[in-house]
Amino acid sequence: MALSSPETTSLNTAKIPEKPSSCSVHLQKLPHLTDYLPNLKPLPNPLEKNSLYHPPAGFYISQSEVVLGQIILDLSADSEAASSPTPQVAYNRAGPRSQVFFEPKDIKAAIVTCGGLCPGMNTVVRELVFGLWEMYGVRQIYGVTAGYRGFYSRDPVELNPKLVHNWHKLGGTALETSRGGFDLNKIVDGIEHHGFNQVYIIGGDGTMRGAVSIFNEIQRRKLNIAVAGIPKTVDNDIGIIDRSFGFQTAVEIAQQAINAAHVEAESAVNGIGLVKLMVEAQKRLKENGHAVLVVAEGVGQNMIPRTEAQKEERDESGNLVFLDSGLWLKSELKNWWTRDHAKELFTVKYIDPTYMIRAVPANATDSIYCTLVAYSAIHGVMAGYTGFVSGLINGNYAYIPVEEVALAKNEVNTKDHKWAWVRSVTNQPDFGKP
Repeated sequence: MALSSPETTSLNTAKIPEKPSSCSVHLQKLPHLTDYLPNLKPLPNPLEKNSLYHPPAGFYISQSEVVLGQIILDLSADSEAASSPTPQVAYNRAGPRSQVFFEPKDIKAAIVTCGGLCPGMNTVVRELVFGLWEMYGVRQIYGVTAGYRGFYSRDPVELNPKLVHNWHKLGGTALETSRGGFDLNKIVDGIEHHGFNQVYIIGGDGTMRGAVSIFNEIQRRKLNIAVAGIPKTVDNDIGIIDRSFGFQTAVEIAQQAINAAHVEAESAVNGIGLVKLMVEAQKRLKENGHAVLVVAEGVGQNMIPRTEAQKEERDESGNLVFLDSGLWLKSELKNWWTRDHAKELFTVKYIDPTYMIRAVPANATDSIYCTLVAYSAIHGVMAGYTGFVSGLINGNYAYIPVEEVALAKNEVNTKDHKWAWVRSVTNQPDFGKP
C-alpha cells in the first residue's frame, strides 16, 4: 500500500448503501539517524553495483509504502470503524531503499543473542552475516558472545560466511546467550570502544526493552550507530507482529510431545497425558477412558503455593521465577482422583518438552522467515533507520519502533471470535463461563 503523504492521508473504502465510509491512516514515526545527526549525507545504494542484483524498476521501497496494522474492518453504518475518525495505524514497509547512510567499507557490525534459546537463532545470525557480506560488501562483522554482558566483558568474535555456513543446521546459538548482565552505560561504552556502528539485537520482550534503553542512550550521546531488533520467542507473545521466528518450529515439536502423551494416556487405564507447554478431565475420562491435558508454561502461578523464599525468587533478568505448573497439576490430579475415585486405577504421565522445543534447529517455515526478517533488518539499518524491529505484519514485512514492540503484548482474548473458533475446532470446554 502506498501513501501520498508521509504522515496521514485518506483512503477510499468500500461503500455501504446506507452510509458511505472512509478512514484515515496514521504512519508511525520511524526513528532515523538524521533525527539527531542532521548533517549525515545519503549515498547511492551499493546494490546498484552488485553484480548479483541488477535492481529492476520497483525494486526499491519508497517512503510512501506502508503496511496497515489492522486490515479487518466492519464498515456497517453503526460500526466504530464507519463512524469513528480514529486513524488506522500503519508502519513503514521493509525492504531496500535507493539511498543509504553507511559506506560499506566503514561499517563495523555487531550481532548479539540474548535471553532463552529459541529455534532459528543461529539461522538469523547466519543470514545477517550473509546479507551484510554478500549484498552490501561489509567485511567487518562481529558476534558478541554471552548476551548483553558480552559487550563489556568479552572480546567479540569475527564472523564471515565460511564460518557461519552451517549454523542454520544447529539448535541453540553459537554466540552463546545469557539472561541479565544489562548495564546500560557499560554496554554503550563497549559498543563505542569496539567501534561498532551497526548493532543487531536478537531476543525476546525483555531483550527488546533493553534495546530501547540502548537506542535512547546512543541518541543521547549523538552517536552515529544504528540499532535494530529481531524479536524471538517460542511463545509468540510479542505484540504487533504476526509471529516471531521459532514459533512454528516450537508448535511442530510440541505436537510430537502431545502425540506421545496421547499414546501414554490411551495405553493406560484411566490414563492422563499431561504436557507442560482446572480441567474437565473427569468427563473426558468417562467418555474415552483417557485424556490429554496441555498446560502452558507458567500458567496458574497465582494458584500454586509459594514459600516465602519463592515469592521473592527472580531470574537474572529480574523476572519472577515460574514454579513448575506441570508438576503441581500432576499432584493435584492425583489428589483429586484419590479423593473421589480411590478404588479405581489411575495413571498420569507427565511430559515436559520445554527444552526440546527451545533447542532444536528451525524448520523450513521458520528458516525462510529468519532469512527474510534478517535481510529486512539489514536494509533498514543501511537506510539509516534505527531503534526499530523488523517483523511480519498482516503478511508483509515492516519496520516497527522498538519501543512500541517492547510495550506490546500478544495476549489471548478468551472472549473474542478467534478463541471461540479455536474451542469449536478442538472441542474444548468453555472454562471461562460461570
